[in-house]
Amino acid sequence: MSGAETGGGAQVKSAVRTVELLEYFAGRPGMHSLAAVQEAVGYPKSSLYMLLRTLVELGWVETDATGTRYGIGVRALLVGTSYIDGDEVVAAARPTLDRLSDDTTETIHLARLDGTNVVYLATRQSQHYLRPFTRVGRRLPAHSTSLGKALLSTYSDEQVRKVLPETLPALTEHTITDREKLIDELRQVREQGFAVDREENTLGCAASGWRSRTARRRGTRSAARCRWPG
Repeated sequence: MSGAETGGGAQVKSAVRTVELLEYFAGRPGMHSLAAVQEAVGYPKSSLYMLLRTLVELGWVETDATGTRYGIGVRALLVGTSYIDGDEVVAAARPTLDRLSDDTTETIHLARLDGTNVVYLATRQSQHYLRPFTRVGRRLPAHSTSLGKALLSTYSDEQVRKVLPETLPALTEHTITDREKLIDELRQVREQGFAVDREENTLGCAASGWRSRTARRRGTRSAARCRWPG
């Protein structure tokens, strides 16, 4: 067995490529040609084709009617569902999410920090006719959401500098794009105990987020209020 397969921090190339392929499809809904996938991941076309065919046979990747375009398969959904079903934090948070939804009639989320993004683990939809669209598994930049800022506030200033680039991508005209300005706001979040999103992720929507005190992993809940222009 080669050094790449014996552990100690080494990685198995085929396993890494498999995960990278699944992450590629997960981040790009729809069907994609072999050429498009090859251009994105950079693998040799023959190796990529064989890997895709294996994943298709196992149900992790699906093809269209022509067999020439590829997309994420149903197996990925089953694994994602099992993660949610087995998460103790999600299970413990359900009564609180239900109560907050009933009390506020607004959209409520539970999310976790994943690198520089937040991932929705659970959601309760607003009871209002006009409401933002959300779903479990959605990923959003942490710096543009009250959920993300609540979680980033648990980091020190230096940790935030290591995690985030100096210039942050803008989702709206209100998004904080300067890392130092974000750090200043995170200091305020630590002091007041909650974070606010002022149309920084979606125009017309504002939200507040709190760090979950009971979560043993990094999680937070957020009461989201949608402000639609009149």
